[in-house]
Amino acid sequence: MTMNARMTNPVMLLPGVFDALMAIHKTVADTGLPQDLCEMVNMRASQLNGCSTCLDGHWRIARKLGVSDEKLFAVGAWRDSPYFSDAERIALEMAEELTELSNKPEAVSDELWERAADEFDEAQLAALVVAIGNINLYNRVNHATRQVGGSWKP
Repeated sequence: MTMNARMTNPVMLLPGVFDALMAIHKTVADTGLPQDLCEMVNMRASQLNGCSTCLDGHWRIARKLGVSDEKLFAVGAWRDSPYFSDAERIALEMAEELTELSNKPEAVSDELWERAADEFDEAQLAALVVAIGNINLYNRVNHATRQVGGSWKP
């Protein structure tokens, strides 16, 4: 099957959108939220959303940031893998709950929120929530326009 995008990625096509999304990325990074953790969150959300474009790009960034192959290969099975820290597990759980909202009407339980608030400072927790929203936006734009996996290689 030949895969072709329906159009140029809207993030690149509409003036200012890419810059705005990159400003979000910079603001998230400026909180000190670990970027390797963010990339694993990006991978997990992209797996759940079936976004091959983002999944293919974000594992590359994660590897450049030093994420081990064990973590890269196991991010989809983080609950049953010994490779992840408590902070990474909390972030991955948040990513799942905020990505699968239709399956979780009460996403982000008080218990999960409290664990996250104990692990991250307020700015980092805010950044985690925004980062998860941001990757979900990219996933949805890529799906709507049928962006091709492998077309973005950071």
